[in-house]
Amino acid sequence: MSDPAFDLFAIDAGSPEPPYRQLHDGVLRAISNGRLAPGAKLPTVRGLAAHLGLAANTVASAYRALESTGVIEGRGRAGTFVSLGDDPVDAAARGVALDAVDRLRGLGITGDRAVRLLTDAARGDAVAE
Repeated sequence: MSDPAFDLFAIDAGSPEPPYRQLHDGVLRAISNGRLAPGAKLPTVRGLAAHLGLAANTVASAYRALESTGVIEGRGRAGTFVSLGDDPVDAAARGVALDAVDRLRGLGITGDRAVRLLTDAARGDAVAE
């Protein structure tokens, strides 16, 4: 009997998006639309890779990226789960925001200017300075 979580994920070989990105975004969509709830167990890396016809490293990379932003959490031999507590998508968004702030600081941009740049980017406005 196969893991029903396998049915949540598919890879479109004709998509311009690489399989890693498709899988990463598929997990985020499944969480956002409630198909994966906080605490839900994800398929194993090897099992999902075999199911999707991907290299295990591709699945592992997507899982690592999701884990680094707090969307999912590895629990050793117990498996990989959607994070509990905070909304996992909000946790991922915070991770993206923190990365953006770190990159801006690396460019010497801080304070009000950084806030203005991030706000304009979130609104889709062109930033003119």
